[in-house]
Amino acid sequence: MKKYISGLLLLLFIGLSCFSEEAAAKYELRKPEGDPVSFKENWSYVSKERLSEYNKDMPITDVCLFSATINSYGELVDVPSRSIIDTGTARCHLVITCDSRSLAHFVLDSKYNIRKKLIKDIVAAAKNYDGVNIDFELIPARDRNNFITFLADLRYSLGQKKWFSVCVPARFKLLQEDMYPYEKIASYCDRVFIMAYDQHWSTSAPGPIADYEWCQKIIDYATKAIPAKKLVMGIPFYGRTWADKSHSGAWYFSGINRVMRENNVSKVTYENDIPTFTYKTEIKVTGYFNDATSVLKFCRMYKDAGIEKVGFWRIGQEDPEIWNWFQISK
Repeated sequence: MKKYISGLLLLLFIGLSCFSEEAAAKYELRKPEGDPVSFKENWSYVSKERLSEYNKDMPITDVCLFSATINSYGELVDVPSRSIIDTGTARCHLVITCDSRSLAHFVLDSKYNIRKKLIKDIVAAAKNYDGVNIDFELIPARDRNNFITFLADLRYSLGQKKWFSVCVPARFKLLQEDMYPYEKIASYCDRVFIMAYDQHWSTSAPGPIADYEWCQKIIDYATKAIPAKKLVMGIPFYGRTWADKSHSGAWYFSGINRVMRENNVSKVTYENDIPTFTYKTEIKVTGYFNDATSVLKFCRMYKDAGIEKVGFWRIGQEDPEIWNWFQISK
């Protein structure tokens, strides 16, 4: 899942959730209004490195523990023990990630003789978990069928008593060479978690992580392709910042001199005979994030669309106020 944020962004989250009274006086967040919203299932991701951010009393039905990974040899590694987290009455799912296109090809294509052992190792690792959550976000186009058959084989090997869920990116329609065909994936798992976020990303133009119109298009397609009982709509807790100018880079000699001229560098010094310079400049930073009000609006939009299951990336990144506005329905 899009799961790594810059140090600058992390500082933003810490500031939003733990700001002092002095800092709070400089701006004001809108308070949610209306009634709390209830869902049959609330799926939330928890980082194994940040377990203290999770509380078993949160209104969560399904905890996705992030994550076990696949190394360069196609081996399952960094498997967290189920005992490291107390989820109370909530189910706990072991998340499996694969963060490389070439590695995904290596483990999905059966000709490399890695796939069967990986499936066996996933089943063994999930022994004490309620389920397995697959989060493979970099599937090569040629491995579309390999991914689908991998999911089918893993579903069979896990057995029917173990929950099986799969993360998929946001879609408005079935693409011509879609590595994540909603309908086919849904046929092999208990839940399909749609990552309805990263409409704007770190290298895009500034904008919301997800806006309501964009998500409505996702709903329109997803509700037709995925059975209602299997559909989980993902909502982002996080935000991003963008700067209007970047001053980092590698340069030709002529380019570095142009940079110095444009920024009025008046002095070049030498460190061990290597020329160096500094300058100060002003940049404009734009940020978009989610607070309790915006997250609650997503929830109400999904509820109005008849969706009974939502999920969040991830615990610790949220406006704490949001937990006062969730309930689990019977």
